[in-house]
Amino acid sequence: MTFACLLIDTCTVRRFTTGAADDYGKPAENWADHIVDEPCRLTPVTNKEIVVGAEVVRADYDLFIGNVDVTEQDRILIGLTTYEILSVMLRKSFDSHHRELLMRTVR
Repeated sequence: MTFACLLIDTCTVRRFTTGAADDYGKPAENWADHIVDEPCRLTPVTNKEIVVGAEVVRADYDLFIGNVDVTEQDRILIGLTTYEILSVMLRKSFDSHHRELLMRTVR
């Protein structure tokens, strides 16, 4: 079984951009689609904590995705749920490269 066969979900990577200026001259904040319909696999996790800045944050989900352009500043959209990326780790397994993302739901 290949890694690609395990990716049973699809997700959209969203990247923060600034849009047109409002009436006060401040650029509008916007999350635009960066990568659309990328195969992935979302799994719940327990007891995974990560340090973000000076704060310890608990991750709710693991996301496995191919070797794509994704950073901690992006967000992931799966279905109607948006997730905040806490950590992006490059994983290597023989000739297959992929990324593991620790995430939590945006509330």
